[in-house]
Amino acid sequence: MAHSNGPSIIVSILLAALIGWRLYARIRRSLTRQRFTPLRPWLTLCAYALLMVVLLLNPGARAAVPWLLLPLVLGIALGLYGLRATRFEITDAGLFYTPSMHLGIALSALLIARLLYRYAQVAGLAGGAATAVTPAVATSPLTLAILGTLVGYYATYAAGLILWQQRSARAAPGR
Repeated sequence: MAHSNGPSIIVSILLAALIGWRLYARIRRSLTRQRFTPLRPWLTLCAYALLMVVLLLNPGARAAVPWLLLPLVLGIALGLYGLRATRFEITDAGLFYTPSMHLGIALSALLIARLLYRYAQVAGLAGGAATAVTPAVATSPLTLAILGTLVGYYATYAAGLILWQQRSARAAPGR
């Protein structure tokens, strides 16, 4: 008799591998010297703005809005600190920046810890009950607090990169 869980286990493994690879890429990028690309910070700003609108329009999340907005302010403060801790370089090869390693590690660890906790929580539930609980992640106060912090940080950091690039272009018109 064939198990009906076979494909779901393979999908889970593939999904875990994809998430792991993306987390590794994000962490690596947040810790090393990067070439400034004009499109990336704009995409970040638009994606996080859209995410905030969707969350704020979600009727289930409205009661938890303080759990999203108060950490958003913390994230903005962290973004401003992160910009001050970033090393910016203007070279003949282009614009480069190196984010704060400590802040990048801390924020990445926060996100990974929450993802692992939610995975363990959902994986620990039996069969159909797991699917019934999964949507609650969008309204969990802890998840919203972490999300608010990350959105505030990354949106502020992206805006700071855009401003830095614009100031650099005005200072060196030939670039």
